[in-house]
Amino acid sequence: MGQDISQSTFTRQDFRRFRTRLRQETAWLAEALRGAQCETAGSIGGFEIEAWLVDRQGRPTPCNEPVLERLADPLVVPELSMFNIELNTPPLPLNGAALRRMHANLADLWQRCQQVATEFDAAMVLIGSLPSLLDRDLTIEHMSGRERYRAINEQILLRRRGQPMELSIYGQETLRLSHPDVMLEAATTSFQTHLQVAGHQTAAFFNAALAIAAPMVAITANSPLLFGKVLWEETRIPLFEQGVALAGGWRSNDPSYRRVTFGSGYARHSLLELFDENRIHYPPLLPVDLSAEPVERLPHLRLHNGTIWRWNRPLVGFAADGTPHLRIEHRVMPAGPSIVDTIANAALYYGLAHELALAQPPIAAQLDFSQCRANFYAAARDGLRAEVIWLNGQRRPMRHLLLEELLPLAQCGLQRLELDAGDVADYLGIIAARAASGRTGARWQQRFLERNGRDLNALTLAYMEWQQSGRPVHEWAS
Repeated sequence: MGQDISQSTFTRQDFRRFRTRLRQETAWLAEALRGAQCETAGSIGGFEIEAWLVDRQGRPTPCNEPVLERLADPLVVPELSMFNIELNTPPLPLNGAALRRMHANLADLWQRCQQVATEFDAAMVLIGSLPSLLDRDLTIEHMSGRERYRAINEQILLRRRGQPMELSIYGQETLRLSHPDVMLEAATTSFQTHLQVAGHQTAAFFNAALAIAAPMVAITANSPLLFGKVLWEETRIPLFEQGVALAGGWRSNDPSYRRVTFGSGYARHSLLELFDENRIHYPPLLPVDLSAEPVERLPHLRLHNGTIWRWNRPLVGFAADGTPHLRIEHRVMPAGPSIVDTIANAALYYGLAHELALAQPPIAAQLDFSQCRANFYAAARDGLRAEVIWLNGQRRPMRHLLLEELLPLAQCGLQRLELDAGDVADYLGIIAARAASGRTGARWQQRFLERNGRDLNALTLAYMEWQQSGRPVHEWAS
């Protein structure tokens, strides 16, 4: 959930000062983009992935603090709950052996984290929503000890006038409940890819990321269960949107401007439009005074952006010499099922993004934004069984769209990047086998329940055993 802060209570003056700084920094970024002062290096990819800590019964165990202290690695950081940690690997230029190197980096870090977890009688698991998780596990006492998390919780509850979060998800079964705080968000663990491209290309890549959100969430679905109920194929999507339910500001009834949102439309010219939208439509949640940092480091802009959880989010980063760059964070994918599945998912995303960003006519002219958004929610609900409207205006079954059109496009995109041909074949081959078999992580979990009954701890332990085998999910027996 971004950079930490040192306070959780704020005055009206804090909010006024923060808005002033936000205007200044947004104007500075606009000038930097106009003056081509942003980094123009070739495509660079990176990612972060969130993991669960569980005990020997497969139940969540709140031990991230001692695990993180023992690891002492800046690439492994806390998440909202004590049950979760986040793993990061170094970003890499997308060429040559980048996919294989990403795989090795993640596998090495994962193995080291697992070894440390065992010292605390725990294990780690990559999964979108943990089947063995109970509503009563998500208490404020299990919130990680960073001031940022408590401040966000306090501010959201203030805006909601103390009203609890109301969760209503209608899938194969129905789940309705109230929760007193934002800890529901901790039930959603994700795999977030970052893609850095030249400033003049960011709008095209952002629009491509929006269009491919539907197929990406369908082929990677791994969150069918929440608190014992079988819901959507990717239940993370409605859970996160309702678990941090807060209107953006002036347009409180418009879902486009909620804090967790698919967005309000395509980018027309630049990602600056999204930072302008942040300033205009989203009141600050964390008005911390960061004026000790220079305007060109954009501290208030970045802090504010980190409290708006678009499923595709613009990010600002900096090169070693201080030159700013823009990245697109694609947030729709769940964690898991295996390390090799994870890298295959990243390969599909990078390939599709690079091919569809160059589409002519542009994506925005071929697919209405309202349909793009509808595709996303249909795919989150129904996974590979979804039917969507694609660029040619025809209704397509998602599995057929992936196998017949999107996988060839991804291959072209990865070839355009000059990634190793053998790696491209291997990782996209995993996606093809998953699509052909229909066995996503979500479907594997559902089949396990159908064959073995509703022992959610047993499901979690069986899932972990297969994950530790290193095999892709389409090869798992249920």
